[in-house]
Amino acid sequence: MDKVDRQILDLLQQDAGRSIEQIAKAVNLSATPCWKRIRRLETEGVIRKRVALLDPHKVGAGMVVFVEIRTHDHSAEWLARFTEAIDEMPEVLDFYRMAGDLDYLLRVVVPTMDAFNDFYKALIGRIPFSNVTSSFAMETIRYTTALPITPS
Repeated sequence: MDKVDRQILDLLQQDAGRSIEQIAKAVNLSATPCWKRIRRLETEGVIRKRVALLDPHKVGAGMVVFVEIRTHDHSAEWLARFTEAIDEMPEVLDFYRMAGDLDYLLRVVVPTMDAFNDFYKALIGRIPFSNVTSSFAMETIRYTTALPITPS
């Protein structure tokens, strides 16, 4: 990846709806070479997909909950069952295996406390855990999906 590729990626992270012409102009290319670069970045998997970012409050997903999970079972079978359960729970936006005292961390979005209670019951009903702790975000101070693009 060269400097122009990085500029294109930065522009797409800011607004993936920009036209090829707008991006090309911003990086001092003509449309065809710019389009080819974007296609290459998609083919190589650098650009995984282009999405619309929604306002969570306007679509009923305004409550953010971080769920910390600890388990005594670290087998491949347990993890496969856990992953399958999480894949069936659209409320889970992020799912991480952690190092340290915490085994897994989930970022969950729901519309209400009652909805989270339903989610929680469904989660603990599917998989055995040694401990589940939930922390509720009171305010989103900074949120971004844009990755830092380092210069080449």
